[in-house]
Amino acid sequence: MTRHWRSRSIGWQVRSTSLGPVLLAASENGICCLAFEDSENGLQRRFSGAQLMPAGARERALFDRAVAAIDQPGEDARSIPLDVHGTAFQHRVWEELRRIPPGQTRSYGELAAALGQPGAARAVGGANGANRVAVLIPCHRVIAADGGLGGYAYGEAIKRELLRRERGD
Repeated sequence: MTRHWRSRSIGWQVRSTSLGPVLLAASENGICCLAFEDSENGLQRRFSGAQLMPAGARERALFDRAVAAIDQPGEDARSIPLDVHGTAFQHRVWEELRRIPPGQTRSYGELAAALGQPGAARAVGGANGANRVAVLIPCHRVIAADGGLGGYAYGEAIKRELLRRERGD
């Protein structure tokens, strides 16, 4: 359990998107979870100790913006407030991911080099996998060194479609 979620309130809701259902959760500071095909039980595991409640008007407004970022991707997703917790290195990786323009991709090695740590491709992969706010921190923009899609927590079909939409194909 991570202590920073203990006794905090998190509003949540499952929303329909053109890519299927998405579970969204937000604290008073911003969106803390965007996950395809998840459940309240999964949310409780992720935010052990937090008080989960149905989304209120403030959270629903944030969730509207998150759904728009999925259905009609663009630059404005970077303005959605997030509440993400991780190590200093993870935060650096997540910020670098948010700098990748929509429709473009980077390999783990390219991200590591951009961070000034060219030998840290595996650590970048770990930070990418620890991301709890898919799409808003665009981990789908990371590809394999050989140019292939590589994996994605929510399946390659969703990753492929997110990238296609961002490119405007």
